[in-house]
Amino acid sequence: MNPPFELRHLRAFVAVAEELHFTRAAARLRIAQPPLSQQIRQLEEAVGAKLLERTQRKVALTDAGRAFLDEARKILGAVENAGAAARRAARGETGRLRIAFAATVMFHALPRIVRAFREQFPGVYLDLREMASGAQLAALRAGDLDIGFVREPLPDPDLEIEVVLREPLMITVEGGHRLANLATEPFVLFPSEIALGLYLQVMRLCSEAGFSPRVVETSRELYTTVSLVAAGVGVSILPASVERLGWPNVRYLPIPARHGTTRVAAAWRRDRKGPAVEAFLGVARGLMGAGG
Repeated sequence: MNPPFELRHLRAFVAVAEELHFTRAAARLRIAQPPLSQQIRQLEEAVGAKLLERTQRKVALTDAGRAFLDEARKILGAVENAGAAARRAARGETGRLRIAFAATVMFHALPRIVRAFREQFPGVYLDLREMASGAQLAALRAGDLDIGFVREPLPDPDLEIEVVLREPLMITVEGGHRLANLATEPFVLFPSEIALGLYLQVMRLCSEAGFSPRVVETSRELYTTVSLVAAGVGVSILPASVERLGWPNVRYLPIPARHGTTRVAAAWRRDRKGPAVEAFLGVARGLMGAGG
């Protein structure tokens, strides 16, 4: 069995093959000439073929040397590419990110975050998914998502949660409706499993106002909720950003209450905050602020 050779042998051979001069090749590699000559001999022994013709006047490649040079360059190029790929991944510049967001987050800075991230990190593929907050949290725990943008997240020992945005909650009513007493109104609400934290916040707001909401319809989809309100089925309490839908025949009224502000938070698994996740969060922090 021929002895093995190492990358240093390939680099030595390529330098000599390109310079066709041992002294110049040694200078290029920043080593002395005797060790260089020794590495070439070791390589030829390992390959089992003479790669260079050496005389006192010149150095020339043999046929075997010319064939070996092409392959040696490919190997060294592949090693350099592998190292560069690893460095890019370590900086969060490559890979795939699975990102989910509650529907109303798209009305805020998320489109700008996605655009800015793609400009800065074109080598990272973004897998974007619209998903209710409750489903996001479950997917994060299961490892099926890398980052989620959720509303009113509850504390979770498996997740890091960072508030990135706050916005008012609004009473949403049919356009011609004269709201007098919210306690007597029928409500259109989402079920608690859609976004438990936001659901509990809405219940707390009603409780502080001295009533429990009379829910006549539940809707899992934001657009359905707003359309039911527009049809006069009932009122709802929704984030202020929903107004950007421009839905006809709907009005949004402020809530004068201590808990009338909802939070949007980024969430990720504590044990899975890789470089690409940190890079995306950095862009998000820059464009969404610190949640104040």
